[in-house]
Amino acid sequence: MRSRGALLLQSLLCPLWLQPFAAHATNVSSVAPVPATAAAPATETTAPPEVAPEKTAAGHTRFDLNRADIVAFVDRVSGKGLPREAVFALLAKAEPQPRIIEAMNRPAEKTLAWWEYRAHFLTAERIDAGARLWREHRELFDAIAMERHVPPEYVLGIIGVETYFGRIMGRYRVLDALTTLAFDYPARSEYFQRELEQFLLLTRTGELDAQVVLGSYAGAMGAAQFMPSSFRNYAVDESGTGHRDLWTDWADIFASVANYLQQHGWEYGQPVLAEARLGSAPDPATPTGSALNETLGALRARGMQVTSLLDDATPCMLLAAPQSDGMAYRVGFRNFYVITRYNHSPLYAMAVNDLAQALSARVLAADAP
Repeated sequence: MRSRGALLLQSLLCPLWLQPFAAHATNVSSVAPVPATAAAPATETTAPPEVAPEKTAAGHTRFDLNRADIVAFVDRVSGKGLPREAVFALLAKAEPQPRIIEAMNRPAEKTLAWWEYRAHFLTAERIDAGARLWREHRELFDAIAMERHVPPEYVLGIIGVETYFGRIMGRYRVLDALTTLAFDYPARSEYFQRELEQFLLLTRTGELDAQVVLGSYAGAMGAAQFMPSSFRNYAVDESGTGHRDLWTDWADIFASVANYLQQHGWEYGQPVLAEARLGSAPDPATPTGSALNETLGALRARGMQVTSLLDDATPCMLLAAPQSDGMAYRVGFRNFYVITRYNHSPLYAMAVNDLAQALSARVLAADAP
């Protein structure tokens, strides 16, 4: 994050007609929200307004604001309280990032086997860092667990997998990432146009500075890696500072992750995963997806042995967990499904679970008499 002085200087130099989009960054107290002004819905696609030219550094490019998809996007969001001219002016500052498209086409969840993926996150160093963070904020975690009914280890499991507990939060401007994916990544352009709209709304209310805030190549932000829609819907001001800071305020970060899991149906005290063996069951088709499309009873009826005391009616999903020496299986329950609402990859959710369990064993074992 940039220094407080640098951010203040940038806000003072910002042209007055862009001020609604130039609130302080998240590690500075936010300004009062600027009321959104209603705009009449566009009846037809119109050309962008004249945007004052600015110097572009060598090797940098800009988006063509005359593109039909960009004009249509601006026309649509301008009917939701976002000034049309200001949106065009902001998009004029976005820079296409071809490397983001490359990264989207080769995510680790699709290129690594489970045992390789797990090894990346279950390192001694990461477990040490997470255990240290838990101990440093023990009272805060206890309070959040009481309020949100989500155990600390799973909040930390998510933050540990997402950003190594805030150490790796992304180096792309979120404006560049979301604009690139909204208009140069057809496979998911609709989704990223919605997220770009949500990001613009965050900047409009003064919570974020669109020209400064950094995130992942997918536009996820802060230690919790919230997408803009998640930021708007689930981030909380736990510390009571008047703004939601997912970069430097651990109270806001921890409570926001817990709130996300709670709002998606976390069942306190219930398990996430169970180990399974084929037993007499035939080799199943490689499980894919993240739907609770089985029951424990159905798996057991096919001869599978599941290490769980839950009854046969319990909804679950069968998971492939290949090891270096052969195939293995696990069973995910309701709370596993909730973790996949954060990231739909079963590998991701298994890594969160295993890191959470490792942290719990490290911290709570030390409490044992």
